[in-house]
This record gives sequence, C-alpha cells and structure tokens, in this order.
Amino acid sequence: MSGEEQEKASKVPSVRKLFCGVDVGASATKLILLDSERKVRAKVVRPSGVDYAATAKECLDQAAAEVGGSRDIARTVSTGYGRRNVNFADASLTEIHCHGVGCYHHIPRPITIVDIGGQDNKVIRLDASGQRLDFKMNRKCAAGTGAFIEEMALRLGLDVGEMDPLARTTEEAVRLSSFCTVFAKTEILAHLRKGIPVAEIVRGAFMSVIQRVVEMDPLDGEVVLTGGVVEYNPTIADILSKKIGRRVEVPPHPQYTGALGAALVALRQSEKK
Repeated sequence: MSGEEQEKASKVPSVRKLFCGVDVGASATKLILLDSERKVRAKVVRPSGVDYAATAKECLDQAAAEVGGSRDIARTVSTGYGRRNVNFADASLTEIHCHGVGCYHHIPRPITIVDIGGQDNKVIRLDASGQRLDFKMNRKCAAGTGAFIEEMALRLGLDVGEMDPLARTTEEAVRLSSFCTVFAKTEILAHLRKGIPVAEIVRGAFMSVIQRVVEMDPLDGEVVLTGGVVEYNPTIADILSKKIGRRVEVPPHPQYTGALGAALVALRQSEKK
C-alpha cells in the first residue's frame, strides 16, 4: 500500500462489531448492544405485547438507530419467555443462564440472585467462578411479581410509578394475609374502609412481594436483586435488606440483567469462532 493509500485508510473510521442480547419476558422485552470491549452501546425496553417477534424487531431497530443506524451485529443471543420468537437470533439460552452471566459480570463472586419479574420470580445461586449451583422458580401465580404490584396499583387508583414514592413516605405497613391477588384486593378494600393511609397499604403490598420471595428458598450469602420490579421500585431492595438483616446489592439497570447476560454470551461465542 502506498503512503497516500495508507493515509486515506487511516482516515476511515474502524467498524466496531456489536453483540446483541434480547430478553423477551412475558411483560417486557429488553435489548442490549455491546461492543467488543463489553461496553453497552445501546439499551431498549418495550412492553412485549402479543407479537413477541415484532416487538423484538422494533427493539433492534431502535437500538440500531441509537448507534447511528449500524447493522454490524456480529452475533445475537435471545433469552426469556419468548426467546424462540426472536427471528434474528443466532442462538437462544434460558433466562436462568443469562441472568447468572449478567449478574456475575457486575459482581464476580459467589452470589444468590433474586430476580423479581413481571410474571415470575427466580432464585439463582452462583459459585466463585460464576457457575450455577442451583435455582428455583415460581410460576404458580402472580403473587410476589410485578403483575401483583400492577393489580394493587389498579385497585388503589394509582399509576404504577406512584407506588415507590408513596412507600418511601412511611415505615408503617399493613399486613396482607393473602398472597392471592384476588383476595388481596378484597383486603385492600377493607383497609381503605378503615381509613388506613394509602402509603401504608402500598408498603404492605411491597412487603408481601418480599415475603413471597423469602419463602421460596433460603437467601444465603450475598444477595443480588434484579428485575423490572426493583428497577422501578427500589424501595423493595431496602425492604429485603431489612428482612434478611444485611445489605442487598442491586446491579446497574437491574431490568436489563438478562439481556446483558445474553449479549455477553453472544460476544463469548463469537470469540471462540
């Protein structure tokens, strides 16, 4: 190559490969684009809706626009409830695996992960090397999930975004004796009739979520809390910390942990080729 050609080549910006992780949950779809240095270049979240494939594609289009319209995606890994619906994915993995990878990326030591999602809860244990030791998942009903909080907000006439600020205004909380969403609604009406402040009912609903989680499995060692519920209701992390008597870690952008893990797997798989 001549000196002139070398000078022209040096002025052409290098193309940076991107790695995509898509977490299609029952309630929300999250997508992350990573570069080869494991830096997040774009992240998108949208309600999953009824067409998972279309929502995943819309998330990809939005993320691509955020990085200047780049389509230079080396590999995509999907995860979550609707992972099989991501038409542009090169591979798919369970949300258990991807949440583990995403959390370990931020906290590389033995941890117990609690993921509170829109429709289910997970407890995942990792060893010092990030390998999964065991896990448990609750999918029996909406109790202890984001769906439960949404139902409580609806019954109280609140926007979901109003729940956390209200819960922070008090340390008092009513006890909801039932985990069942239907019966809990009836209890809330009774509390409202008695004139119990709405803030105390909201905090009681949060405590009900935490109670459901701690009854799933003993939360040993260092606990890491993830999911959309804690992303929008950080008071829940405070309540869990008080419940177990030690500080609970929350990684950056906890709703995106599964998508981050999927993107990291995509990068690793690409490096092995």
